[in-house]
Amino acid sequence: MVAAVVTNAFLEFSLAMENDLISAYPPSNFLGLKAGDRWCLCVSRWKEALEVGFAPPVILESTHENALLYVTLKALKAKAFKV
Repeated sequence: MVAAVVTNAFLEFSLAMENDLISAYPPSNFLGLKAGDRWCLCVSRWKEALEVGFAPPVILESTHENALLYVTLKALKAKAFKV
């Protein structure tokens, strides 16, 4: 998992990939996300977004070390969230 601060660009990308993170889904108590929200992403989706220029910033301290099996530390650091 990659801990991220989602952006509008990432949310629109995810929607285009048929994963709507914007809309609320009350049966699951999911309120929907907006830019600036923190959310854990599957590393494969984050990598996919990275490859097309839509990867959101990463909260390195909260990202699981197994993400390194799929993406490099250099890539994660390049997108590190700056407080």
